[in-house]
Amino acid sequence: MRKIKLIWDFRGPTAAKTAEHHEIHLKEYIAIEKFPINITGFEVQGEMQAIAFMVVTDENMIQVRDALKPHRGEIFSEQ
Repeated sequence: MRKIKLIWDFRGPTAAKTAEHHEIHLKEYIAIEKFPINITGFEVQGEMQAIAFMVVTDENMIQVRDALKPHRGEIFSEQ
């Protein structure tokens, strides 16, 4: 089963706090929808840039994409 990391980009002086807060909503969405994977996070990528992300399966990707409008996605590999 392929896993996809859906990513939301945030920029500006409040990017880190916004990404951190967005992750809370992603966790709430996962709980409401009862998804089998519960992988979320946020990363500060610079002083003015951060991301929030969630990992979904192929079968849930279209539903999440249409509902939550991520900015981009990539194949998720656990390391």
